[in-house]
This record gives sequence, structure tokens and C-alpha cells, in this order.
Amino acid sequence: MKDYLQVANDPWMWIMAVPVVVLTGIQGIIFAKKAFHVSEVKVVNLTREQCIKAFRVGAVSAVGPAVSVFIVMLGMMAVIGGPMSWLRLSIIGAAPTELTAATIGAKAMGIEFGSSEYGIKAYASSVWTMTLNGCGWLLFCGLFTHKLGAIKDKVAKGDTRLMGEICGAAILGTSGYLLTGHLLAGGARLWAGVAAAISMVILEIVSDKVPKLKEYNLGLAMIVGMIVAAVI
Repeated sequence: MKDYLQVANDPWMWIMAVPVVVLTGIQGIIFAKKAFHVSEVKVVNLTREQCIKAFRVGAVSAVGPAVSVFIVMLGMMAVIGGPMSWLRLSIIGAAPTELTAATIGAKAMGIEFGSSEYGIKAYASSVWTMTLNGCGWLLFCGLFTHKLGAIKDKVAKGDTRLMGEICGAAILGTSGYLLTGHLLAGGARLWAGVAAAISMVILEIVSDKVPKLKEYNLGLAMIVGMIVAAVI
């Protein structure tokens, strides 16, 4: 029964989603201004040019993940409507997590996500599951983020170089963990990872001669991987 989509795409759903998405955008602007401010008052040893470069690198690197999120959002819109898909992926951005939560919510009602039996009750269950799943993250951040600084100081003991190496190791570990699952799955996912890795090596070699290309390497490698997966 697809009549539940009239509720899922109701104008009131869009109206309720808008404030949260707008607030997310405002937070992004505030964080960006704060970041530039601390460089201007010399709290950190960065010039404005370095801040702008870092901002540009982050924006370019976000293209790959943003495209994948957009593709998943199109699929979710067909099942849970536009407002909720837009809302959840705007504040969380983890498309696989949101899709999994929506699926679990449907299965809790004994119904397959997106099947012909998926109706208003299953839709409500999916929405509640996605929302409660996100609340756990927010509670943890709100209760424990301020304490992580003390943990960082105890681990690194003020050594900024050691902290940089720890953060680098953490990024390598999490990226490796996430990539391994795709490689073991085989098929298009395997070739996407291989293509992205090869393109990253080539881009690093090229960017040694063209330094301005270096800040775009990660985003370009992601896009190459997605193109290869789509072709396969």
C-alpha cells in the first residue's frame, strides 16, 4: 500500500523538516566563522590563507561522500518520502546507517522495507527507529565530548606530534576497517576500492609535479571509484 506516501510527503512534513535542516546550516556557518576567528587572534598557528586552503580541501573531499549520500537519498525518498529522507541525511549524513535503521524499523513490524506490504505503520516504525538511533549519538556527544580533551592530554601529554600520529593511525584504522568489508564483498565494490586506490597512487605521483592538485586527490579518487562501480 503506497497511500502512506501521501502522509510521508505531506506539506506539513516539509514544514517540520525545514527548521532542523536550516539549524544545521546555521551551525556549519558558525563553526566556520569560529575556525577563522581563532586563526585571526592567533590561538592556532595558521594564516588565513592556510585556513581557506583547508576549507577548500574539506569541501572537495566531501564531494565523493555527498554524491553517495545523494544516491541513497533518492532510493529512500521512494519509500519514506522526501521530507524525512532530506531531514535524516542532512543532520546525520551516514546513508548506510539511516537505510539500515529504516529497514530494522520495518522488520520490527514483520514487513520488508519497501515491499508492497510496507504501509503507514511500518513507515512510522522506520521513522522512530531512525530518530532514536540518532538520539544515542547526540546524548553521547553532549555528555562526554567535553571530557575527551582531558583524555587526549593524558594520552599525548602535550606532545602535538604524537597526537597527530595517533589521529593519523585512527583514521587509517577506521578507513581500513570500512574498506575491508567492501573488498571482501567482491564484485563492483571490490573493483571500486581497487580503482580508487590505484587512482590515488597515480594522483599522488602527479600532484608531486602539480602541487595544486594534491588537495583534490581524495575527492577525485572517490569519484573514480564510484564511476568504476557504476560501470561494472
